[in-house]
Order: sequence, then structure tokens, then C-alpha cells
Amino acid sequence: MGRLPDGIRLYAVGDIHGRSDLLQCLLSLIELDTAMRGPAEVRLMFLGDYIDRGPDSPGVLDLLMEPRAWARTTCLRGNHEDALLSFVHDPIGARFWLDWGGLATMRAYGVALSSDLHAMSRQLDAILPDRHRAFLKAMPVRESLGDYLFVHAGVDPTLPFDRQDHVTLTTIREPFLTWGKKLEKIVVHGHTISPMPELLSWRIGIDTGAYASGRLTALGLEGDRRWTLET
Repeated sequence: MGRLPDGIRLYAVGDIHGRSDLLQCLLSLIELDTAMRGPAEVRLMFLGDYIDRGPDSPGVLDLLMEPRAWARTTCLRGNHEDALLSFVHDPIGARFWLDWGGLATMRAYGVALSSDLHAMSRQLDAILPDRHRAFLKAMPVRESLGDYLFVHAGVDPTLPFDRQDHVTLTTIREPFLTWGKKLEKIVVHGHTISPMPELLSWRIGIDTGAYASGRLTALGLEGDRRWTLET
């Protein structure tokens, strides 16, 4: 069983994918939950994939960027954030982003959709607010606290944690998902959808497919305790 440093209460949030409505609801649930649990240093840890698929990616980013007096916020980068930034610079090389739900993001920003990838890339580059661009670029890909490592996708279990690279941390599935053995820390991640949160000995997966299921999940951690909240 993992443990956080004393006095810290952390809420990790799974993949949001353009569902600003669910994010707003979950933030309200978290604020109520932490108020009921009493004083603590509260941290919000978002695990990436804020954009694409759902209808309001810009609204999600705006909500994530809002200051909150009651919590310290960390937003990790997911592979979908990487894909958007890549499409702006290399629309041919990153055209896979469109199949990942990028069309929904461009539609939400007001980009005129067409078969001309370069034209769409130029429009997105011009329309994307500077505050969103800077926010996306500044996101870290990992955060460690107590006995937990927080990342978007997972780790390569055959390598030490200090040798994990950006691509692995934001995209890996196997052999991480079925590893079954203790790692240096318990890895809390999103990226791979499961119908319910997966609380396993080596990893905790909390991507419950919010964009389609309507269920956005948060994992609460304090001391050696764990709990979940869902929309």
C-alpha cells in the first residue's frame, strides 16, 4: 500500500478529452469532498489528454488554468497534447492527430475543416490563444510524491524510473499494463480506458472514458488511504 507525505491530500484526475462539463462537475465534487475531510495541503494532479474527442477542449484548458485558493494544481502532458503541438509544426507528419479526435478540437477553436492539412495547421496556429500554447508547452510529463509516480500512460517496467523517456511516459501500454510485479513506486496513470478504476499493486488506472461514458474519475490519496470520486 502506498503512502503520501503527512499533511498532503491529493486528487488525481483521469483523461478529460474535451468534456468541460464533466470537469466542472468533478471539481465541485472534489472541493466538497476535501472540505468535509478537514484541513490539509490539497493538490490537484491532472494526468493529461485534456483535449480532443469531446466538444469543448478550449473550455477544459481554461478551467485547468484557473487559480484555486484551495488547491495547488499540476497538469501533466498527455500524448494528445503532444499531437496538437506537432500538427501545428508538421501537419503531414502529425496527420494521425485527426484520427485521434483532433477534428473536434479544431472545430471547437473555429478552424475551417478541409482536406488541406497545411491550411488547417496554419489556421490553428493563428487561432490558438497564446495562453493555451504556453500552457501546453510548459506541461511536465511526470511528478513523484511519496510512494506514487504520476504520469499519463505508464512506464517501461524493465527500466529504472530515472531512465524513462517522454514517449514512453505518454504512450506506453504493454508490458506495463499486465506487468503484475512491484515497481519502484505505484504508478498512477490514465491513457488506457477501463470501465472502472483499476487499483492494482503496481499501478492505478483512472481513465474511465469520460468523453463517451460521461464518467470522469478522480483518485483521492491521503496518508495510506485511497478513494475515488466520479461524475
